[in-house]
Amino acid sequence: MIYPLRRAALAALLLGVSATAMQAEMMAATAPPDAPKFDAQVEPVYVNRSDIAEFKALPAYSEPAWVKAFVDAGKLPPVAERLPKEPMVYKTANMPDGNGVYGDVMRHVIGGRPEGWNFWAGQTYGWGGIDIALVECLTRTGPLFEVNAADLQPMPNLAKSWEWAEDGKSLTVHLIEGAKWSDGDPFDTEDIDFYWNDVVMDPEVTPLMGASQETYGVGTTLDIIDAYTFKMNFTTPFPEAVLYAMAYGNFCPGPSHVLKPQHPKYGGKSYAAFHDAFPADMMNFPVMGAWVVVEHRPDDIIVTRRNPYYWKVDESGQQLPYLDEVQYRLSTWGDRDVQAVAGTGDFSNLEQPENFVESLKKAADPSSPARLAFGPRSIGYQLFFNLSANGWGEPDARAQAVRELNRNLDFRKTVTYAVDRQRIGDSLVKGPFTALYAGGLLTSTSYYDPASTVFYPFSLDSAKEALKAAGLEDTDGNGVVNLPGGEDLNVTLLVNADYATDKNVAEGVVAMMADVGVKVTLNSLAGKDYDNAREGGKHDWYIRRNDQEFVSVVQGISRLAPTGPATATWHYANAKGELDLLPYEQKLVDDITAFNSTQDAATRADAMKDYQKTFTENVNAVGLTAYPGALIINKRFANIPLGAPIFMYNWAEDNIIRERVFVPADKQIGAELHPGELAGKLGEGTIKAE
Repeated sequence: MIYPLRRAALAALLLGVSATAMQAEMMAATAPPDAPKFDAQVEPVYVNRSDIAEFKALPAYSEPAWVKAFVDAGKLPPVAERLPKEPMVYKTANMPDGNGVYGDVMRHVIGGRPEGWNFWAGQTYGWGGIDIALVECLTRTGPLFEVNAADLQPMPNLAKSWEWAEDGKSLTVHLIEGAKWSDGDPFDTEDIDFYWNDVVMDPEVTPLMGASQETYGVGTTLDIIDAYTFKMNFTTPFPEAVLYAMAYGNFCPGPSHVLKPQHPKYGGKSYAAFHDAFPADMMNFPVMGAWVVVEHRPDDIIVTRRNPYYWKVDESGQQLPYLDEVQYRLSTWGDRDVQAVAGTGDFSNLEQPENFVESLKKAADPSSPARLAFGPRSIGYQLFFNLSANGWGEPDARAQAVRELNRNLDFRKTVTYAVDRQRIGDSLVKGPFTALYAGGLLTSTSYYDPASTVFYPFSLDSAKEALKAAGLEDTDGNGVVNLPGGEDLNVTLLVNADYATDKNVAEGVVAMMADVGVKVTLNSLAGKDYDNAREGGKHDWYIRRNDQEFVSVVQGISRLAPTGPATATWHYANAKGELDLLPYEQKLVDDITAFNSTQDAATRADAMKDYQKTFTENVNAVGLTAYPGALIINKRFANIPLGAPIFMYNWAEDNIIRERVFVPADKQIGAELHPGELAGKLGEGTIKAE
């Protein structure tokens, strides 16, 4: 950007000082301040992955008596025939309350709404743990919060095992043998083949969680070896991040036997028809998860019943899950917390700090039906700048001018100096919950290094000096700085309207930027509209609650930098696939490449230290606030592990391993809506044993 820099020099001459001198008046960056002590956090009990589960055959298997009635009536094969050759076996010693008993229901309350069941074509199930209950992936990361650092790798799941070639450029993956979809169809490499070639590699298909070829490395190929084995081939050695990219949201194969006929490549009408082929009112969509959707009343409830073909058991041979039914009341995210504390809901990820104090007060009452436990500060908000200046999202003249400013370090410093992080945190909740957040990696990740983190403290004077250094002044005296053409600078800030916290944080940013003469206009969009605007480049800035990559690093690591044309959502390539990276962005890419190209722990740690320094020093994003979440769960539930964070490698619904959660017989409430009923055929209702 040349013109504004010349403008800064001219302004400096008129003032009789140099631009360098103006910059010198800005407050120096500091080390990040220590977070306030927070005693309510609970530490997990650390184990190795092998302590949690293994794959093996058991002498005998059992199931609920009401399911055995279907076998006796000839409507279902015996349980041993429905299980794999070697099912996944959860170890009793790792279960906080041991092997469980069958029965009862878990009642979730969620604010989302299902679009349909084609996760692989981009349809949301409504979040709140529905997708985690239905869709299983090759590896699993949720329980890793309790895994010892020395054994930190994704857990096997649908992928039973894997091995690297000697040169690290291929990975052979072995699937669990004999597992079946909830309708009894075999799960095998036909599902892998369809997922890879007709979802990931098809540019016309966009799966829900954004898996793309870049997720697994440009140039990666996949070969089917046999019914239960495939091999991935890479252009770089030992890209271990791929194992994490096989977990929730990414390598989660769909049922090819029902998806394939709807795909245009195999006779389907169109990609639009493929996307809409399995609407939200179509019941019994085949799953590999523990429960199957059997009822959906719009704006009221989704009911899921146990999957009779689920492929996991406990050490006594009981087929999981223990819970027969899981319900999702369709309300609001705020109501989720209220109902969980009141006992009319059973589970909530308390992630909106506005509800912390009241929830703590109610949970402290001995008569409260719910218990509440805080985890680490793994939730953080950042403000991201749109750094693409070569056409992504087809910006108009105003948006293009803002993008040019976004690429100016002094302008980005203006924003970080202008943000009073303490004020933002206090506006959400008073007390020792929130912490000042410099941006980049959160303190809860093992790769966080405070010495490599650059923090620009709140200073209105410094923010105004940075504006001048960026060549921006209020030339017409109306309190808003002007662009070179004379018009007021007006920045649009995209925010997710689904969450009150997001809107509260955004409104704070708007007010603080006005204090330094930058007009910011909120663009509040809900759900997919927000995602589409963010991923389509229809924004100047956006506020985002951190995704997994800033918490765990190893999961979704390609999104930590513009490593490909569509990885980092603050900087996508234009329609020609061209990325106009700033020099520091290239350093970020180099750090991620260095991390991914080695198995040496020290080298990886150094790469992330350099990444964090480059990210924060150059204000790639403005950290706003960070805080812990709390797990609220009804006291009647057993096998809830200590210290389960609401979000780290995955959300708490996965962390607590819901398929092994149970309710003791004397605490069951009998609130099932479909007792004694099993999932039926696709598009039909439930079935009974009679």
